[in-house]
Amino acid sequence: MNATSFNPIRDLDRFFSDVTRTPNSVGLPMDLYRTGDSFIAHIDMPGVDPASIDVDVEDRTLTVRAERATTIKDADADTKWLTRERPTGTFARQLTLGNRVAVSRISADYADGVLTLTIPVADEAKPRKISVAHAAGRSSSVISGETADSAPTAADEAPTAD
Repeated sequence: MNATSFNPIRDLDRFFSDVTRTPNSVGLPMDLYRTGDSFIAHIDMPGVDPASIDVDVEDRTLTVRAERATTIKDADADTKWLTRERPTGTFARQLTLGNRVAVSRISADYADGVLTLTIPVADEAKPRKISVAHAAGRSSSVISGETADSAPTAADEAPTAD
């Protein structure tokens, strides 16, 4: 039997693919990890007006946009910048979502200059235990590839160690 196992590292790599290295990622640095059944992204947004933050999902692409305005509201012709290192303007970050996340349950919270996205793993992607039903007291059971009328062989009657 060739089964594909759930590999969160591989899925996480697909989840954020190559878009995490865009020029805009410099303005919105991010930490990402998985805990339990959710991916958590912390995106730094110091100085951003919370009302300017926009998070949306379209065609499995999550987009985060925010605006950081200049701190000098009354800059006039007499204002001469000596050093201007803090970026201002609109920043965006796009993340490609995999098929194993629950897009409809993504949540966002902004506190202390950090946007936290909680991206749950889809229920269908979670590992689950499948119970095996059997008829108590009967010697015949249906196993994949056999019919209930098949006669059990010696290998079917007792477990063996390889």
